Amino acid sequence: MSTPSVDTTSSTTGTTTAGALRSAVADASRLLASRGLVVGTAGNVSARVGDLVAITPTGADLSTLVADEVCLVDLDGHQVAGDLAPTSELGLHLGVYVDAPSAAGVVHTHAPASTAAACVVDRLPVLHYNQLALGGELRVAPFHPFGTPALAAAVREALDGRLAALMANHGAIAVGPSLAKAVEHALLTEWLADLHARAVALGTPRPLTPAQQEAVIEVALRTGYGTTHRVGAPR
Repeated sequence: MSTPSVDTTSSTTGTTTAGALRSAVADASRLLASRGLVVGTAGNVSARVGDLVAITPTGADLSTLVADEVCLVDLDGHQVAGDLAPTSELGLHLGVYVDAPSAAGVVHTHAPASTAAACVVDRLPVLHYNQLALGGELRVAPFHPFGTPALAAAVREALDGRLAALMANHGAIAVGPSLAKAVEHALLTEWLADLHARAVALGTPRPLTPAQQEAVIEVALRTGYGTTHRVGAPR
């Protein structure tokens, strides 16, 4: 699934890294809004380098967000830059980074298909092999009010071993080793939720069995599926 690149890397530290992080979060927010995954102030985005996290401010319109509006905090939640208060889901984002030190991007959306599925299903089964890129069947975290430690804990549990999860009667969350990948995973989650809805409308969905999933993984690893190769290059 192809998505525009959102680069969070920086070869330097200090203000350059902070500026790159804030710009990346603003760019990703506008991209997600343009793709219909966030509307107005609904949803939040963050990116991390080391102990520094750039995160969207509370109450901001993500479709028009600019770098100077993005907050900078440390992993303890202390704000180190920015005039606006961070999103109410700050604890959720920071918890994900603590649980998954390799994570460098977190995207939370109220995307239509994902949110609809989260109002109905307990799990999102693997109907298409692309879902294996997220770790397999997606869990639905039980409902808790937004911004609460209970919600953060439930979502972190649902993400265990996965790169995305649904949030009951709320939305979806996706993580990645970069913000670009987290955005890609959020878009994939929305596509999968829409696919599920269409399949249910046609009849009874036919999920891939564990054996079928393992076969797909074996072929993907053997062939380098999803990556470019030079003609004749060994795989």
